Amino acid sequence: MSFETSTSLLQGTMLAEHGAAGGLLDSVDARTGLAGSNKMEILLFTLGSQEMFGINVFKVKEVCRAMQITRTPNMPHGVDGIVSLRGHIMPVLNLGRFLGFNGTEGVEQRTMMVAEYSRHILGFLVHHVEHIIRVDWNKVRATEGMLSNNADLITAITELPDGKLVSILDVEQILASAFGEGVVGSVQAVENGHELCVFFVDDSAVARKKIGEVLDKLGVKSIQAHNGLEGWERLKTLADGVQNAGGRLHDQIQVVLVDAEMPEMDGYVLTQNIKADRRFEGIPVVMHSSLSSDANRAMGKRVGVDYYVPKFDAVALAETLRPLLT
Repeated sequence: MSFETSTSLLQGTMLAEHGAAGGLLDSVDARTGLAGSNKMEILLFTLGSQEMFGINVFKVKEVCRAMQITRTPNMPHGVDGIVSLRGHIMPVLNLGRFLGFNGTEGVEQRTMMVAEYSRHILGFLVHHVEHIIRVDWNKVRATEGMLSNNADLITAITELPDGKLVSILDVEQILASAFGEGVVGSVQAVENGHELCVFFVDDSAVARKKIGEVLDKLGVKSIQAHNGLEGWERLKTLADGVQNAGGRLHDQIQVVLVDAEMPEMDGYVLTQNIKADRRFEGIPVVMHSSLSSDANRAMGKRVGVDYYVPKFDAVALAETLRPLLT
């Protein structure tokens, strides 16, 4: 298994936990070198129990000590209240309580991870931040069909060199469960949509559901896959079939929509594979991701992503896809 410890980020994490300025990430832009490498960096943390958890570093803005939380009425389950941090008023989710781990009751959740997700900023209370690891995506396994308890809140599992398993949280599903999925508004159907098809790939069940709703409103057909590797295998099979029949793949699929971070093969490598195969010529790749920083857009551009849409802006997704489906 390919593993590296990201030393500079580890130092940044420890400084942030001890109150130093600068937060967790010195510069996300400096890490665009991960594009196309099929690697991800995971911030490891605990909730006061034996289990180890992880979150993609790109979703974390900083790590700091837990601060005074203002309690407010009618908060969703697991939300302790709100805090003000660097000009942002944000909700704070107690992950141990939200996930329902009995062993975390009474355990001080003394660290707060500040995450950015689809242009929203929020805090996650955890017991302790461990360090950051770099891991090959092909060593990260999807959990669908593997787990029962909290299965929809854990998107993947990977293994540390000492054999300890790490559960990688599905931030999208956690936020949808805590705050609601939102409603897809009015989206006008495209002309002759029943003749058009979008192939989309996303490892998050809630993301696939929302994408499907938008495509249904556009009136177009769709094919879906649950991770990058599955998506690439299905795309190759479709391309082989069309090629053998003497046809053109663009007549069968008009757009490929990919997530950025996925088990087994990420969206950047999937995009590279598509762009390197002439059979996909003329089919635009749209990246639909909750990682909305300029650095992530730059990563996508480097590997050939044609358009970038932040999750979960249904109108923006529909308006990006519409001209590609006419």
